[in-house]
Amino acid sequence: MVVIAGGDTIDPRLRAVVPDGARVIAADSGADHALALGLRVDELIGDLDSVQPGSVDAIASAGGAIDRHPAAKDFTDLELALQRAVGLGASQIVVLGGHGERDDHHLANRLLLGAPFLAGSAVVAWSGRARVTAVRTTARFRGPEGSLLSLLAVGGPAGPVRTRGLRYPLDGETLEPGSTRGVSNELVAAEAEVTTGGGVLLAVQPDAIDHIEESR
Repeated sequence: MVVIAGGDTIDPRLRAVVPDGARVIAADSGADHALALGLRVDELIGDLDSVQPGSVDAIASAGGAIDRHPAAKDFTDLELALQRAVGLGASQIVVLGGHGERDDHHLANRLLLGAPFLAGSAVVAWSGRARVTAVRTTARFRGPEGSLLSLLAVGGPAGPVRTRGLRYPLDGETLEPGSTRGVSNELVAAEAEVTTGGGVLLAVQPDAIDHIEESR
């Protein structure tokens, strides 16, 4: 399942990471980005305060569902969209967008990937130039030798953490939230692997957009 967030314009190269036939849920102005990428939006969700009216009309005309929420709500539009994806039984979720001028929204969008309600789904987000993967057990990463991979614990300690294929290996360490211990590691093989025995890591490949085929 694919969730399209608002924020800055999404790089058109990211159209390649959308699986054929995937259900697309747009969060508010994410609908504008989705249509610009040539995607059919199955559901538009949010308070609809920033989406273009023409996009709402186009989605409705094409048979997409419109789920409008009040502006005064407990969750961001992106969280509502992810909740909807989980409610539909998504085992894998690709998030596009969510990078913009507001630092609070950008930070909230990244931390959201570690939310407990997403524990049953494999979640990968492409935002700005980066690919961010929520690691709850084991995840594998591809990219050219020397490309960066940072590991950040969110929501509490993560560990024991073990890695394979990285320049600075971890072998049973615990990463603490707020620590920079896992920042700026590098791939030294065509594929790297990160495993945590507990907690959640955000694995960030900051320049993944430049080698999108390798890092998918």
